[in-house]
Amino acid sequence: MKKLLVAASLAALMTLPAKAAEYVIDTEGAHAFIQFKISHLGYSWLYGRFNTFSGDFNYDASNLTASKIQLTIDTNSVDSNHTERDNHLRSADFLNVSVHPTATFVSTKIVPKADDAFDLHGNLTLNGVTKEVVIAAEKLGEGTDPWGGYRAGFAGTTTLALKDFAIKTDLGPASATVQLDLTVEGIRK
Repeated sequence: MKKLLVAASLAALMTLPAKAAEYVIDTEGAHAFIQFKISHLGYSWLYGRFNTFSGDFNYDASNLTASKIQLTIDTNSVDSNHTERDNHLRSADFLNVSVHPTATFVSTKIVPKADDAFDLHGNLTLNGVTKEVVIAAEKLGEGTDPWGGYRAGFAGTTTLALKDFAIKTDLGPASATVQLDLTVEGIRK
């Protein structure tokens, strides 16, 4: 009888819906990336990334619209694999890191789409300007890791107009926007 009650209890627990969980973004294990791509005069692509950032998210697979994310980016960590260019990107011509050492993103709404895709709406503060942006995102997967933890991973992309964030340096019409690509893997707390 005890075995039957234990089995019934376990079966009931397994059918309960998943609840929201808190995750910290795994930047220490290099399992998260914020990368960018911008046209170089319309002739080629310039790629770069931000090496230092942190954040966390709340994820509920059964109620995606209740999920949230926040990120803080160290703008001084911009890295395009070219020291002179990186120093220029840190200057007042672009990111103005001496005045605005961080950029932040705080989600405001999630709109589910087909399969594991969704639109992530939020406020991006960059170069002292806050604008609403929409990140086209998707869930990549979730599950137990080899170290006994639990992880969930997502990727997304958005395009920003430089002038929207008070970046007045004119790089020509082909370089008026920058594409941001984000990949986050979170470890459940």
